[in-house]
Amino acid sequence: MIKVLCFAATAATLLLLTACASSPKANDSAKSLADAKSHVANYGTNKVHYLTAGKGKQTIVFVHGWSCNSGFWREQVPEFADKARLILVDLPGHGRSDKPHTRYTPDFFAGAVLAVMRDAHVKQAVLVGHSLGTAVICRVYAQSPTMVAALVVVDGFLRRRKMPPEEAEKYVSRYRAADYRDQMARFVHAVFASKDTEAMRERVLSDMLQTPQYVSVSAMEEPMVATDQPDWALQKVDVPLLVIRARSPMWEAEDEKYVATLSSHTDYRVMDGAGHFLMLEKPEAFNAILANLLREFELIAN
Repeated sequence: MIKVLCFAATAATLLLLTACASSPKANDSAKSLADAKSHVANYGTNKVHYLTAGKGKQTIVFVHGWSCNSGFWREQVPEFADKARLILVDLPGHGRSDKPHTRYTPDFFAGAVLAVMRDAHVKQAVLVGHSLGTAVICRVYAQSPTMVAALVVVDGFLRRRKMPPEEAEKYVSRYRAADYRDQMARFVHAVFASKDTEAMRERVLSDMLQTPQYVSVSAMEEPMVATDQPDWALQKVDVPLLVIRARSPMWEAEDEKYVATLSSHTDYRVMDGAGHFLMLEKPEAFNAILANLLREFELIAN
């Protein structure tokens, strides 16, 4: 299971729309999303929904991961709305975007992000991708590098993990089964670091299950099983490459070294006390790290 956390459980992303309703901070987050403006971009014959908030010279595009939606970045909106223009994308098949019966490949998702950026008249943006969102932003960079000011990787793989085909197929097959909802529940409950997150985990699971099963399965099997899809590994990156990861045995020692080989402008941070959904479990710590990294590379104002 650990090997899969980047793609679809291999990248799974799950941040929720609202935190505890009784928390003032949670209410602030919910209000920030409620105040965000809703838009729709055309992507071929499909509509891609996205939210905008904040203002600033720089634009930050947040890309969620597997089976999630734009609202999973709700903890970042209050922190960054006064520092940059924010765009939160519902990838195709997720949230309020159209959900066609098609192949949900990283390239398909990347094309949707570019469609949103063009619809929002964004010439260049910082791309933040969590989990599966990492593969997506890497493919955005591959397709249109001049539109990317920086890449921020949040607990995701920068290249496809080596896995025997039969092992990958066995994992994906669990999510095709009739007990799909139970499998989702097992996944969600396994990837939080804190034991005091029951309400959070239940909300995350509820949100994940809003994504149709056929979308979730395709978004998992395309990067894991399909042999005709390109790897999202980048050979060279000419923009800042920033990585924020939870401390986990999932990440090997060579990962940090690999990141350093991709760009002359890199930074690699590890967070303690948080699981795969670090921006939800430890939002204040996560936001502080992200803000510091963006300031370090002059991507937001001091």
